[in-house]
Parts: sequence; structure tokens; C-alpha cells
Amino acid sequence: CSNDSEEDMFGDYDSFYGNDSLIAQVDDVEHKYLQDENMDVKAAGEVVLGNLQSGDHQKEQDNFSASQNVVVLKSDKEGACQMQDSDPADGNQKLTESILDDLPSSQLLYFEKMDEFSSAPRTSPLSKERDERVDSFSDKIRDPLSFYAGAEHRNRPIDSSSHSKCVLFKSESLKDHLKSAMTGNARAQTLQVSKTKQLKEAVLSEEIFVARKAIESSSLDIGPFYGLPSKVKDLFRQLRGIETLYEWQHDCLMLESLQQRKNLIYSLPTGGGKTLVAEIIILQELLCRQKDVLMILPYVAIVQEKVWIQGLSSFGIELGFLVEEYAGSKGRFPPIKRRVKKSLYIATIEKGHALVNSLIETERIDDLGLVVVDELHMLGAGSRGAVLEITLAKILYTSKKTHIIGMSATLNNAGDLQKFLQAEYYTNNFRPVELKEYIKIRDTIYAVDSKTENGFTFSHLLNFKYSSNLEKADPDHIIALVTEVIPKYSCLIFCPTKKNCENVASMVCKYLKKEFRAHKEKEKQDLIKNLKSIGNGTVCPVLKQTIPFGVAYHHSGLTNDERKSIEEAYSAGVLCLLACTATLAAGVNLPARRVILRAPYVGNDFLKKSQYKQMIGRAGRAGIDSAGESILIVQEKDKHLVQDLVHSPLENCYSNLLQEVTKGIQSLLLSLVGLKIAVTCEEVDNFMCCTLLGVQQQLLSKEKSLSEIIQDGLENLMEKGLLKGRISEKDHNSKSTLTITPLGKAAYKGSVDLAYCDILYRELKKGLQGLVLESNLHLLYLSTPYDMTSTCSPDWMIYLRQFNQLSAAEQKVADIVGVPESFITKKASGQAVRKNVDNAVVNRFYLTFVLYSLLKETNVWSVSEKFNLSRGYVQNLLSSAASFASCLLHFCEELEEFWVYKALLTELTKQLTYCVKTELIPLMEVAGVLEARAKQLYNAGYKTLAHLANANPETLVRMIEHLSRRQAKQIISSAKMLLSEKAEALQEEVEELLKVPTDIP
Repeated sequence: CSNDSEEDMFGDYDSFYGNDSLIAQVDDVEHKYLQDENMDVKAAGEVVLGNLQSGDHQKEQDNFSASQNVVVLKSDKEGACQMQDSDPADGNQKLTESILDDLPSSQLLYFEKMDEFSSAPRTSPLSKERDERVDSFSDKIRDPLSFYAGAEHRNRPIDSSSHSKCVLFKSESLKDHLKSAMTGNARAQTLQVSKTKQLKEAVLSEEIFVARKAIESSSLDIGPFYGLPSKVKDLFRQLRGIETLYEWQHDCLMLESLQQRKNLIYSLPTGGGKTLVAEIIILQELLCRQKDVLMILPYVAIVQEKVWIQGLSSFGIELGFLVEEYAGSKGRFPPIKRRVKKSLYIATIEKGHALVNSLIETERIDDLGLVVVDELHMLGAGSRGAVLEITLAKILYTSKKTHIIGMSATLNNAGDLQKFLQAEYYTNNFRPVELKEYIKIRDTIYAVDSKTENGFTFSHLLNFKYSSNLEKADPDHIIALVTEVIPKYSCLIFCPTKKNCENVASMVCKYLKKEFRAHKEKEKQDLIKNLKSIGNGTVCPVLKQTIPFGVAYHHSGLTNDERKSIEEAYSAGVLCLLACTATLAAGVNLPARRVILRAPYVGNDFLKKSQYKQMIGRAGRAGIDSAGESILIVQEKDKHLVQDLVHSPLENCYSNLLQEVTKGIQSLLLSLVGLKIAVTCEEVDNFMCCTLLGVQQQLLSKEKSLSEIIQDGLENLMEKGLLKGRISEKDHNSKSTLTITPLGKAAYKGSVDLAYCDILYRELKKGLQGLVLESNLHLLYLSTPYDMTSTCSPDWMIYLRQFNQLSAAEQKVADIVGVPESFITKKASGQAVRKNVDNAVVNRFYLTFVLYSLLKETNVWSVSEKFNLSRGYVQNLLSSAASFASCLLHFCEELEEFWVYKALLTELTKQLTYCVKTELIPLMEVAGVLEARAKQLYNAGYKTLAHLANANPETLVRMIEHLSRRQAKQIISSAKMLLSEKAEALQEEVEELLKVPTDIP
């Protein structure tokens, strides 16, 4: 049973035509008038239009009549719903049927015709009435409390005389539409599409069109919901439970600078509702302005929260998830050449940069109408901050049409970022729930109070009786603090290390009363079963002990599937306490009634103000809690440091282009020349002035000028053989052209860190002389990421055991790369090693063993146990290796000498990306399907993409354990979209093959 993506999203809700009488009426019209085979075409057009726009169907009028055009008479260039020509005797009847039956899914010709009419100066009673309605609605939406409240806006019936004039005026247009439809679709077969779906689609297109026109014509008359169809309003209500907007959100959306498409930075405290504003702006761009959108998110985890995006398929929008995560990036750029739909790309910082490079290279950067950056303060965060700065600087320099929106927690040096992004700035201190900050020293709680001399005032003493044994086990009184809120309310404990998270969760459960086990007991058992199926029959012993009490830990040592299950259980109230690391505060929106900071440290480093703000910002759940509380546990020795922490301003956000040399300024200079953005020293200087580094150059580099920094960078790239050209201090501003070498092009196309470019080239070259292909061990070594070797500490006994299991040919690989058996043997037996061996190579080969085992066993659990590593680390290694193998493939594609690697790396990249048995790969291409889910689907008989695309969500929910109805619909929608994308790509290939060459002799 096929399930329409629009029905997936909105169920049976008919917001556009209020009741079903319109459908019934259209059916009556069809039945009545199709009896007369010789009926005049023009009369048919008038009857259809008259019936659609008269009577008391007031809501339909707003949608169908607002643009003064015949909605149902359109030809479809893409051939979505076409007519079949038959013998002349039936011509009139077939033509008349097409008026009602052939509502196209694509509206391209319709939009073109509308533009023709709107360009001619004319006024009609109908247009005046429409303008009055838009003005009236515009007045209403200025009251932020009325967006969702009360009855929908309704219109007066249209005067029949003005209506008939309109039809007569459009008679030529009607004939043109019919003629065009007949000519273009004469040989095509009619598709069987339900009339309800056709009408929904036509009305939606009409409403989008009206909103689009309104947004273009005036900054004030912005349509029913901020220039968007009312369906969007329903989307937020249904999927997110959002009934009204906060006052600041309304003010921000109504900013004149936003209406004028000026770049904007807006900042609010964590939990203030920043994302909703960005989502509305994104939908305006996709639906009204018909442009592509890129949304850059700092963490993969945040992507999973964007529930609303599943509804975009019902608006005809393609989604590209561009993220590095286990089981593949799922991020394919949609077919570009003949793509009609607009795309929303959800991307991590690195993938967003790759997409922008691709658009600049193919001269399509102006197709990108909007870029939204979440957590803009990430500009100051190491190498990722440098990549984000490079991405934004390239967009600003190469496209004057792309609109940039940055959202952030409170910023300290917003002026620098404003100057860099040429943006307006909006800020507000709004929090939906009051936040009360406390610190705890010994058994005393103090309130944070900036008005007092030392910054704290006494609040109360802890009221909890501790035995001497409990005092030893819990010297920080964590049990006293958590039992004040759980299980009725939720609580988060932020811990400095991963091990500390697990210890705290275990310790709390040892001393909780048995009554805690009774709270949502069945749901907890279901969660343990779910985790068991994810772990192929194994559950972490700590989680098995803590979950019955409603307690769990959350850190990067868990697999993606485990983390997701735990987050969902916490959101549903099954778990009431999470012991977690700082990554949870940054990456996932899981608020709590009370947030406890176990210590003012992250690892061994003292807490930064931005980290502290992010953690305590999770306290208080909008719509649930009247207030949120944060409690920082402080030792006496740290008291003065904590005083400074809670009362100091936020850290400034500084450019990282200089600190991150190879991923920063050198990488930028290389790609500027490679993409031909700047090919002379003068052009490079001009570009660099437009970066955040350019804005902050006097602060960041007191010894050298920006010009000298650029010259040093260019000379370094020439020494490495990545660039060619002439530069000297005298002719630095000359017009001499810089060019990129083949090696330089391979490095920037492959996004290879320039710190490893040289060694990578040498190892690939060496591989050509004797690549061992008996197994994929040698190729895996070449694909093992360099940047993970520094975090690897081999267990030498495990290393030796793995080494001894290698075949003779595989041991030859160890010799070729430089890992002698004698070295491993001595290390394992604790003997002194005199031989000079490169530790980076030894560590890298150990990681290669982990990957080799993973591809053999395809089980993260068993491999993590075998190598005594956390499951999350193993999964992260796999994800990084898949990403690096893809980079390696692009690197080799640019160098003819490495042609042999292309086919080998294509296959290896796929194996690393999915790391499952081959038959599961097609299912895992679907967004939202990871290994455990793919196995369930395959075993239930859903073995191909087509099976999933045509599945019934109710049947899926019934057959697949732990699958919600929402997840089932999401999987089906994603499968449909992917299937359609593959079909489009094949169709494109067919057209390319059948195209008649223009230069035939």
C-alpha cells in the first residue's frame, strides 16, 4: 500500500479547503459537463473557474482567486501529469477531462505565465479585493499572540460580474494554456493520480505563489504566516507543538534589515528559541524565493533533532544530509542539471565547506539563496572554526546574492563578527524559563548574586541524612541533590570525564531506594531490550544496572544508536537522570529541571565561561518548568576561580586562521588559487581583508602585517610543490599570476590536511611499487586517518596477538609500511627497544588492525572488546576512515599516476561507510536507518529501496520492534525521495545517451 509523502506528514488534515464539499462539488461538475461531448472549451474553463471561486467556500477563494488566474489549466514541462491524445472525435471530451484531471505537480509554466501577466500594468476589482485581504491579515499578524489563535481568516464571496470580466480578460491566456498542454503532452500517457492530491497540490502551489508575490512586492504585506503558506503553521503545531511565537521571535522576524535581505547575526541565551526563527527564514527562502539553502551545524547530533525537516517533502523540497557519521554521510548532492525542486542541505562544518567549494567551482554559488550558521561562536573553536571562517569568507566574496544568517549564544565581541559578515546585529536576554544559579561548598548551597561583594549569598543547608558509609561513597552529596528532583522531574549531572560519568551513575543507583525501580518499569525493560538488539545481544553492564532506576550515562564511548535510544528515553521521561560529559550540552537539546556540574573542569582544564553558560543553559524546560536550577559543586581550593568564572564576561571570539596553519591559512590560500577566486597577490590580499583575520589582524599579529603573513603562506605552498608563480617583496602587489600544481589541486580537491600531504603522496607512490592485494590490509593502512594516531595507545599484547594471526603476505605489508615483528615482540614482553621505529606508523598500523577486524566481523561490540577500546571510539575511527578514504579517492582522481587506486578506493569507501553485510547497504542509504534497524527491516522482508518506498507505515510499526509511527513515516518518505533521486539520475543518463549530437558531419 503506497503512502503519499504529503499524507505521511499531515495525515487527513485538509487545512486548505476547510471541508470536503469542494471536492464533491468538483466531482459533480465533472460528471455533469462531461456528458456533453461537444461542449465548448472556453465554456468549460469558465464553468470550472466559476465553480471553484463561488459559493460559500471562503477559504478556498483565498487560495484559488488571489492571483486572478485559472489555476487548473496548466501544462507541465516535466511531464508529471500529462494527457494522451486520441482520435479527433473524442478530442473535446479528452480536453475537458484534462481541465479537472491533469493538475500538474510541477508549476513551472504556471509561474512563467503569471510573471507575464503581472508585468502588464492593470487593476481589477479582484486584485483590489486581494490586496485588502492581505493588508487585513498583515495587521493581524503583528499581534504576536494571534498567530495561531482563533478562527482562520475568511474572505467575502467574489462578485460574479468582476469575476466574469476577469475570465473574459484571460480568454487568450486560457487558449494558450490549452494549446501548450496539448502540444507538449500529446504522446504522453495519463498518470492515475487522485483528484484530492491534485487539488491539494494546486492549492498549495497557489498559496506559495501568493506568498512569494507578497514578499517580493512589499516588506510589510508578508502573507498569512510570515510570507509562508498556512500549512507551515500547521507543520510547527503538529510536529513541534508550537502554538505561539515568543515576542522577541516576532520582533526579529519583522526586522526591516531582514526584509531587505541584509545579513543578520542574532544572539540569545541557550534555550531562548533561536532555532525557530532560523527555520521560518529557511522556509521563506525555499518556498517563496525558490532558492537552495545550506544549514551549517557544528555537531552531527543536532541534525537528528531537526524533526520538522521530514515535512519538507510535502512541499516538493529535496534534502541533502551532509554529515560525517557512522553508516555513511547519507549526503548526496541531488542531481543538478535538470533539478526542479529546491534543496535544503543540512551539513556539518567540513561538509558545508566541501559543498560551497563545489558550487563555486561549477559557478552555481548564486543558486545558494541562504546560509544559516548555528552556533556562530564556533568561529573561535580551533580547526573547525578556521574551516567555518573560510567557508563564510568564500561565500561573502563570490556571491552578492547569498543571504547569511548567524545565530549564537550571547557574544562578547559581536562587533568583529558584524564587520566580518557585513551584518546587522540583534540581541535579547530572553529565557522562557527563569534560571537560578547556585554553587555548593561542602553541605551549604549559595545563590549566585552579582550585587554582593563576594558574588554569593547563603541560600540553605542540605537536608539529607548521610551515614558514615554513604559519606565516604558520596562526599559531594550528589545523592542528596538528585533525590530532591527525581523521579518526578529530570536532572543532568555534567562530569569532567567519561569514566566519571559511569562511576557517578553506578554510585547513585547503589543508594537509591527500591521504589525508584517501579517508575515506568515496563518502558525501562523495553529500553534494555532495544539496547540489547542494538548491541547484537550485548548490553553494557553499567547501563543494565542503572536503567531500572531511571539512570544512565551519556558520552562519546556509546555508539550512535545507543546515544539516540538513551536521548529518546530521557525525553520521554523513562530516564530521569543522565550523567554526561560536556558534549551533551553542546550537541543535543535535552533540558532538565536541575543541572548539576560535578566539578568546574572539563577533563583537566578549568571550565571556560562559554562552556559553563552552555551547561547551565540546559536548566529549565519551556512549557514544563516554572524555573530551572543549576548547581556547581566547588571545592574550597577552587572558590576564587569559580568567583571569577560566574561573574566574568564571555570570552572573545577570535580567528583561528593563524593558529591552525595547515588547516587554516595555507589551506585557504591553496583553494583560493585552485578555485580561481584569487590568482594574483593583489587579489589574494583583497580577499584576506574580507576574513575575520582581516578584521582582527592588529589584535592577532603584532609582529607581521597581513601582507607579510600572506607572502609567507604562499612561499611555503610553493616550497611544498603545491603552487607555482613568482612573488617577492617588491612585486607583491603585481599582476603576476599564481597557478596550482596537479599535486596542489589533488590536495584541495581531496580536502587533505596539508600537514600530511607530503607523506600521503610518498606512501601512495611507494604502494605502486608493490601493493599487496591478497587482502585489503595494505589499502586499509593507506586509508587509516593520520590525525587519529596521536590519540592511540596500543595494547602491546593484543598487537602481538593480531600480528601473529596475519598470513605471510599480510606480514609483508607490515614490513613495507615499517612495522617490524621484532619491535612488537619486544614491546609486548616489556624489553628495551633500541631500534629506531616511527611511533606514528606503529600506532597507525594498530588502528588498521581495528578496521581490518571491523570489516571482517561487522560488529562494533566484539571488535571494541577484542581491542579493549570503547564502542564509541571504534565507531568514530570507522567514520573517520570512511571520510578519509573518500578524500583519498578524490586525491587520486586528480593525479593520473594513481589511476590504479580509483576502483580499489571506490569499493573500500563503500565498505567503510556502511560496514555491514553487502545485502544491507541499499537499506542503509536511507536516512534514519542504521545497522540494527537495517537488519530488522531485511529480516521482515523489506530487502530493497523499493520495498521501503512502497511500505505501509502501519504494517512497518506492527512488524518492526521499537519503531514508532513517526519513525516509520520518516523512513518511508526518505526511501521515496532516494528512489526518485536515483530514477532522475538514470533518466538523465538516458537523455544524455539519446541526445542527437549537434556537430554531426
